[in-house]
Amino acid sequence: MTFQKRAHKILELLEAFGEVEIRQLSSKIGVSEVTVRRDLTTMAANGLLYRTHGGAMKISEVIKPVSFANKAAVNLKAKDAICRRAAADIMDNDVIFIDCGSTAFRLCQFIKNKKIKVITNSLPVVNELQHSAVAVNLIGGEVDTARQAVHGTMAKEHIARYHASKAFLGVDGITAEGLYAGSEQEASNTLAMASQSDCVYMLCDASKIGKTSYLKFNDLSLVNILVTNYNGTDLTNFESKGLSVYSVTD
Repeated sequence: MTFQKRAHKILELLEAFGEVEIRQLSSKIGVSEVTVRRDLTTMAANGLLYRTHGGAMKISEVIKPVSFANKAAVNLKAKDAICRRAAADIMDNDVIFIDCGSTAFRLCQFIKNKKIKVITNSLPVVNELQHSAVAVNLIGGEVDTARQAVHGTMAKEHIARYHASKAFLGVDGITAEGLYAGSEQEASNTLAMASQSDCVYMLCDASKIGKTSYLKFNDLSLVNILVTNYNGTDLTNFESKGLSVYSVTD
């Protein structure tokens, strides 16, 4: 099968599913995974698709806003394993930041009985921690209804008034070259929370590892600890950049 025919089939599958994995494409098209990777790289360079760590996404899926509910429903088992490990480092009397990421949200279920203070821009986090032992401080600003989060200039000013022992944050992608976000607003909040924290935890399921996105907003120096269920060679690259890595099994 020629490259043109393979590319046509790949685009058909992306149109149907929005996102596809290399293994899936290899099976559907009947070629090796090596060939699929090569084709995806060529097609991404030509602007035909968006290359992810494990496959590809339809371009329109990359630029389309994704609701919090949709993101929160993905990779639950992995997110819970990541957050269970992260929660083990949270002690009574800690003051922590939790951002609006769907992975960080899963942290709530593991900290409800801890006597801590949480500062967050996430409306779901506030709702989840009501009537628990946790004291909650909701950051003020403009509400993004799709992301169920508070953003904007006032949010940054609010964050700057507080200091936390730990921040539990997420990103759209992380590589050895840096951290990536889907919007300037989310990047701005991440930077603000990190700058006001003694220790920054990045909570990333395997789908975020090796992935780039719309905006590279910082290098890895922003992060102290990466918690992930990914177990590939990229972890060595992260450790060489000075990150501590907590690898979990989901």
